[in-house]
Amino acid sequence: MERNHTMLQFFEWHVASDGDHWNRLRDAAADLKANGIDGVWIPPVTKGQSVDDPGYSVYDLYDLGEFDQKGTTRTKYGTKDELHEAIAACHEHGICVYVDVVMNHKAGADETETFQVIEVDAEDRLKEISEPFDIEGWTKFTFPGRGDKYSDFKWNFNHFNGTDWDEKEGKTGFFRILGDNKSWNDNVDDEFGNYDYLMFANIDYQHPEVREEMISWGKWLPDTLSCDGFRLDAIKHISHEFIDEFIREVKNHVDGNFYMVGEYWNDDVEACGSFLEETNYQLDLFDVMLHYNLHEASLKGSDFDLSTIFHGTLVEKYPLNSVTFVDNHDSQPGESLESWIDDWFKPSAYSLILLRKDGYPCIFYGDYFGIGGENSLDGKKEALDPLVYVRAHKAYGQQDDYFDHPNTIGWVRRGSEEFPHSGCAVVITNGEAGNKKMFVGENRTGEEWVDYTQSHEDRVKIDEDGYGDFPVQAGSVSVWAFPGF
Repeated sequence: MERNHTMLQFFEWHVASDGDHWNRLRDAAADLKANGIDGVWIPPVTKGQSVDDPGYSVYDLYDLGEFDQKGTTRTKYGTKDELHEAIAACHEHGICVYVDVVMNHKAGADETETFQVIEVDAEDRLKEISEPFDIEGWTKFTFPGRGDKYSDFKWNFNHFNGTDWDEKEGKTGFFRILGDNKSWNDNVDDEFGNYDYLMFANIDYQHPEVREEMISWGKWLPDTLSCDGFRLDAIKHISHEFIDEFIREVKNHVDGNFYMVGEYWNDDVEACGSFLEETNYQLDLFDVMLHYNLHEASLKGSDFDLSTIFHGTLVEKYPLNSVTFVDNHDSQPGESLESWIDDWFKPSAYSLILLRKDGYPCIFYGDYFGIGGENSLDGKKEALDPLVYVRAHKAYGQQDDYFDHPNTIGWVRRGSEEFPHSGCAVVITNGEAGNKKMFVGENRTGEEWVDYTQSHEDRVKIDEDGYGDFPVQAGSVSVWAFPGF
């Protein structure tokens, strides 16, 4: 039986643009592993359209901080050599590295081209609101700083199916590019009629040259970096058929296990289930539904029924394909999907993803180390480390739920013989202080359990029937376990 795995998203939107982030990861690796974290999701490693770009405005997929392009050799996070050093340090300490892969669009083209488009309605991309006309669009990518190294593929307007800027008229809009076999892809999310187009120059996955090039790149990246997996960005905007092919091709190419998790930002569990089925369950998805439940719970306080916290979630219905998270770089304050979980509920939220048997939990860098920028926030490492410790050493064995009260819920992990002194009891309340009498096993009779959150100094003694009466402070969580190792 393996120890529980825990992932850390090792960035937030406002990480300093000092080129030192790969060094930060290298230097943090030993401590992360010691604290129980054995996987990191790192930001896009490819060259963006500027030195300050977080990596989602992709310019050159083959430039990992190696070539003088877009006014910089390094990316926001550092150089290619520093990236290699960071990954090597992670591997040295037994930490898997998952690279954020952005395949939906390209930005920062080298030249404009003139081509024909039709403008479509922003709220219904299937509705045409113009006759065909010519625009001057930024769609030609020649990569003068890299040349043909690693790939001689040059992008032009034929390789895209949409863009949002007409240089000739100085006008923004949603412009669908016209041409043979050109249309929005049907195998995408149906929001706005068709959600193929998201931003910048939208990659056309109906073009055979594009599919071939992107799969080739998908194999080149793990060959180059020796990474352990990918986080696939914005996949509801990319042909599901292509995603299925891409994952299959990359996994077949890479020896051994290669982990894939996708960002399919949809709060409908049935839509996520359909996507998993269409891609043959080859990847996990982030549990967006649980994130929104946690957000709602943090806003409503005692008016939220905690016994329903997992209702309609991915981890409830597809536990083997669920990555659970509390917040991320998109949900943090001021960002595109802002839905920040309030501070008072953060420890409880993390207990709900870290201390249960289902889901692969992902901790957010902004919660762990803090958020930078103008509206900076302190990290909660001191509050989260005990939960990560309990996950690594205690949260094993049969799970018994006590979701029998709208404001005070609990669960027990019975422990496993493979991990001596394992087992824990978790109590959460969004109301007044309370307690939960829960069965931890007759074999634990006489043990004195402590609260790893340090909210209580007193110990709980397990009675002769194997029960403990576990208290919790108002609006908080307590995590009880026997203090053996």
